[in-house]
Amino acid sequence: MSETDRRPIPLSRIEIDAEIRERISTAVDSGQYILGPECRAFEEELAAYFGVEHCLLVANATSGLMLALLALDVGPGDEVLVPSHTAFPTVEPIFHVGATPVFIDTDETHTVAPDALERAITPRSRVILPVHLYGQACDMDALLALSKSHGLPILEDCAQAPGARDGERKVGAIGDASVLSFYASKNLPVLGDGGAFLTNQSKLAEKVRMLRNHGRRDKHTHEIVGWNLRFSDLQAAVGRVFLSRLDARNEARRRIAARYAELLASAPVTLPHEREGSHHVRHLYVIETSQRDALAKHLADRGIQTGVHYPIPNHLQPGTQTRLQAPAQRLPHTEESADRILSLPMFPALADEDVERVATAVLDFLGNRS
Repeated sequence: MSETDRRPIPLSRIEIDAEIRERISTAVDSGQYILGPECRAFEEELAAYFGVEHCLLVANATSGLMLALLALDVGPGDEVLVPSHTAFPTVEPIFHVGATPVFIDTDETHTVAPDALERAITPRSRVILPVHLYGQACDMDALLALSKSHGLPILEDCAQAPGARDGERKVGAIGDASVLSFYASKNLPVLGDGGAFLTNQSKLAEKVRMLRNHGRRDKHTHEIVGWNLRFSDLQAAVGRVFLSRLDARNEARRRIAARYAELLASAPVTLPHEREGSHHVRHLYVIETSQRDALAKHLADRGIQTGVHYPIPNHLQPGTQTRLQAPAQRLPHTEESADRILSLPMFPALADEDVERVATAVLDFLGNRS
């Protein structure tokens, strides 16, 4: 193996340039570091990008989901309909507000299956929480129809999909409210944790605004009991730069995904599915194979990092079982996918030669190099 072949290819990487460093320096010199002018500007720019009335920055997406559920008056005795195939932080806030997650199976796009969701609705159902996973928008027309017929608000988890569209509608502006993540590997990152809450409903926005900042109505009036879940101006300065680049970075991801698809067309693996009429922003490039673990080792031996998102479905997580103390649901597609999925390197600056090197290594392992 040559030295070039040994050069590591990470699963994800964030690029820091002179503009980002300059914006951080300017924010440092401002002397305002929490919910200051950079945060206010970032909130305004995010609201404009997504086409919503209100955007509120929060400490991270997990806290954003918790505050959203509280603003929707979800609590003990209530059920939240959520896919099992998602990051555990999607599920944690449901437990934190005292509600019960009802786990829903997924379809071939790895997003929630509307027919399975409809079968799970009960009189205790309070919120539909779809996850636009891997950068793929859920089937929002079907979910909106269920929302309307059953009187259930939709809280979108857009952590992996800023810029994704279902038809012409951007995710994050379709349901009653939504939450973003700015974790460093995301399509819209900062240099650490961060998140945002989006909505067109003023009452929801006002409650989240107070809850994130010690329940304050104003500086000295704590109208309700809240938390310290605020955002940093230094991170907002970074986020504003990456927001201005979001569409271009998403297009770079889509070009990389198209190249992977071209190179792996002959491989005996299942390639990512893009729902017709949607705009997938390729947060992750996830293939499926029955030889997942062996392929991952083969790639690792060649300096290629991979990931599994996610190996243990949330309905089978020990923490879930401890809290629910009930037999685990049977979710066939989710459970089968968990044993087969493998995330290949994906980030906007991934070089063409590295995409080809990854694909060649996959084909070599599978004995289908052309």
